[in-house]
Amino acid sequence: MKNEYKVAIIGGGIVGCSIAYHLAKFGENDVVVFEKDYLSSGSTGRCAGGIRQQWSSPHNVLLAMRSVSLFEKLSQETGVDIEYKQGGYLVLSYDDQEAAQFEKNVQMQRELGLDVEILTPKDVKQRYPYIDVSGVKMATFCQKDGHANPHLANFAYARAAQKLGVHIMTHTKVMAVEVLPNGFELFTNRGKIGAKILINAAGPHSREIGNMVGVDLPTESYRHQIMVTEAVKNFFNPMAISFSGNFYMRQTKHGQFIMGQGDPEEKPGINNNVTYRFEREMAEKMCAIFPFLSKLRIVRHWSGHYNMSPDAQPIIGESTSVPSFYYAIGFSGHGFMLAPAVGEALAQMIIYGRTLHVDITELNLDRFEKGVVREKNVV
Repeated sequence: MKNEYKVAIIGGGIVGCSIAYHLAKFGENDVVVFEKDYLSSGSTGRCAGGIRQQWSSPHNVLLAMRSVSLFEKLSQETGVDIEYKQGGYLVLSYDDQEAAQFEKNVQMQRELGLDVEILTPKDVKQRYPYIDVSGVKMATFCQKDGHANPHLANFAYARAAQKLGVHIMTHTKVMAVEVLPNGFELFTNRGKIGAKILINAAGPHSREIGNMVGVDLPTESYRHQIMVTEAVKNFFNPMAISFSGNFYMRQTKHGQFIMGQGDPEEKPGINNNVTYRFEREMAEKMCAIFPFLSKLRIVRHWSGHYNMSPDAQPIIGESTSVPSFYYAIGFSGHGFMLAPAVGEALAQMIIYGRTLHVDITELNLDRFEKGVVREKNVV
């Protein structure tokens, strides 16, 4: 480890590693990534791995569409099989008002170039006879949505970045940061490190890092629990999700079903414990909608964190009060699926002064001064 780098990134999840990789890919490899535990130990390694482009906010649609185009070639580009599968996303609505919103969403999504379908409950039953469509008002489906293994995708970016000269320091915690006239000094458990540019990709700890440099980042982290079943033969291609039904589920490459839901009673804070209540509620709900699950056993259950922003959209950009302090945070549970496009865009902003594919300028902090328009498609 050197004493000084051009760029220091705090956070070794897929967002931080994607930023590091794209910086090096575009020619800036004097980069260090600090991860307080091990790569993919935080939100990335605890997520379900879904990759969807069906959103209510145009910014999220555009970022997700760009991410899909990058995910499609990530295995070939990095030499790591990330278990990427475009089995589609089946979005089920159980609420009349939400169904009306879906109609508007689809119109907007199609105008942005996304190939998305509207399905009736009868259509859903014909395609997926093993789903109980009781109470379903309508559904949407995009075939190019899908899922991947979040650990492998994280490692793919990290290893590719290292091959290009990026330094990755695991088990290295940033405990304090001093803002200097021309950069930053980071105090870690392994010594002091200087950097000209500092990037906050710390996920659940993003607000804590912001406070270290005197920038208030309006994020809060909430526990989300996930469980996985024993493996069976693969037959379930799409990722199924419902915002009004409060669930998501997919089948992994190796046959397990991984699923989760939000908890409206959850309080903000870092909490990695799990609860029996979650297992009971999840099992009862999912077995009613997907009856085939009733014969499967739960084999594992864990928790991770959604780093929420006020509008459930990411906060990306450079601080106006602390120059050269950048952040890619507040993904509200969707950092994995947006990481390729976000890493590319932020790297372009730093190196070229502008983005070349997706405009992220309206995702900076100052947007909250104009009011909050919340992303609705969040579990």
